[in-house]
Amino acid sequence: MIKAVKKYTLILLLSLGVKGYAQQGIQFSQYAFTGLTVNPAYAGYKEDWTLNMVSRLQWTGIPGAPKTGAVSIDGLTDDIYKNVGLGAVVTADQLGPQTTSSAYANYAYRLQLDDEDTRRLSFGIGFGVSQYSVDESKFQATDINDPGIGAGNISKLSPDFRFGVFYNSPTFYIGASALNILADANFKDNAAVVRESRTFYLTAGYMMPLTGSLDWKPSILIKEDLKGPTNVDLSTNFLLGKTLWLGASYRTGVPTFSKTALQTSLSHYDAISGIVQYYVSDRFRIGYSYDVNMNKLASYSNGTHELSLGISFSRRKERILSPRYF
Repeated sequence: MIKAVKKYTLILLLSLGVKGYAQQGIQFSQYAFTGLTVNPAYAGYKEDWTLNMVSRLQWTGIPGAPKTGAVSIDGLTDDIYKNVGLGAVVTADQLGPQTTSSAYANYAYRLQLDDEDTRRLSFGIGFGVSQYSVDESKFQATDINDPGIGAGNISKLSPDFRFGVFYNSPTFYIGASALNILADANFKDNAAVVRESRTFYLTAGYMMPLTGSLDWKPSILIKEDLKGPTNVDLSTNFLLGKTLWLGASYRTGVPTFSKTALQTSLSHYDAISGIVQYYVSDRFRIGYSYDVNMNKLASYSNGTHELSLGISFSRRKERILSPRYF
């Protein structure tokens, strides 16, 4: 029997026992500003070519804790019909000795639903590759002669695709997507590498003007991998003076249906977040969020930090008829 433990892994295993689905598909607290990471149909939504970058340091203070980053760019192929959106997204996720990296090219076809062009229904698909690797040199064996622990890397490179649908109007959006479609098929011959599961996302949000200078936007993200608890993120954000977002979110697990591989003793409480986004100009956005754990990990972690940047490159002189709040 192999006897091995990863350096500093006891605390991380505790966290996985509380929330074993934490790394099953990436998720950012500022998901409302990083739509392309979870839905290829989001490509071209803002119409201007837009570069988004986000970095997430999870469970700071714990060695080997997750570190996640993503860079995406998307926009329209033409400014007249605005029917085709293109985008690219690159992500990297590290948890202890394991690293997951991916790159996708995304295509979205956008149907115009009204003469004023304020409502669109988009269908998107993304093709790319993912690399999953484990650095065995970061493992420590209780038995120095343990043949199950090597000193090199175990890796798997696999093609994959994703698809989604996205509807938006000036005050409402809803989107559904499926990621890691080929996950199970690609790894039947390599059980040594832990990989992300096939994951489904549902997102929705609503923009409600309260006064001339204050708007309210509640939103929800539901993530389901058919193995762990259904993840639900409820957010509320206020827009002050069209330049400053202040908000908070609550993330939890919800028991939706029976899952034979899921422990029944898991805590469904996850984290609460504080979020701030500031538009330095019409083309530059900076955001920050801080997560506080609500489970057993709270006594070990110093919280989670997430920083995001957004830059738009406009070629048009006219104003957008429908501001892009999502």
